[in-house]
Amino acid sequence: MMQVFIFKTSVHAQEHVQKVATLFKSIKLIKQWSFDLEDCDKILRVVSLNLRPEMIENLLRTEGIYCENLEYEL
Repeated sequence: MMQVFIFKTSVHAQEHVQKVATLFKSIKLIKQWSFDLEDCDKILRVVSLNLRPEMIENLLRTEGIYCENLEYEL
């Protein structure tokens, strides 16, 4: 089942986006992702297949990037 997660992050530079791109490339369950660096929370949106948000948070933290899953309802 496809899921959409929204994360608040500390990403503010293109070099951080490139780091994330490298990390996410190896994860086949991530189908699509994007940043909104214009947003005050530097939003990361991830579309995935059966992935837990904690995995994404922990992955980014290993690279020194703050990442917090934001609960939301469609």
